[in-house]
Amino acid sequence: QLVESGGGSVQAGGSLRLSCSASGASHSNLCMAWFRHTPGKEREGVAAIDNDDTISYAPYVKGRFTISQDSTNNTLSLEMKNLNSEDTATYYCAAVDRRYTRYPPLTRDEYTNWGWGTQVTVS
Repeated sequence: QLVESGGGSVQAGGSLRLSCSASGASHSNLCMAWFRHTPGKEREGVAAIDNDDTISYAPYVKGRFTISQDSTNNTLSLEMKNLNSEDTATYYCAAVDRRYTRYPPLTRDEYTNWGWGTQVTVS
């Protein structure tokens, strides 16, 4: 089970930190990611991290967002800085029990477990 927290409203240029608690997940091949969805658009990948701490970032967040994980506590985080209105979306935590030989994917169909989402609004 994946449960997101940390969403909210912030002014442009501000920062937020999202967290995802993964209960019942202790697989050595666990790959986790953040996605976001805006009505009228496809759900898009934001950042992903695998069990070796290899990271992928979408180009529209690279340099502004930082993904990290605490394997001891099964917690995934997303530090978001310099937010703008285009970052407004519902953010979802996702996970898959699979080992990737290269960079963890930012493709929605690769992930099998999803949280319910947390809203981020930038004004």
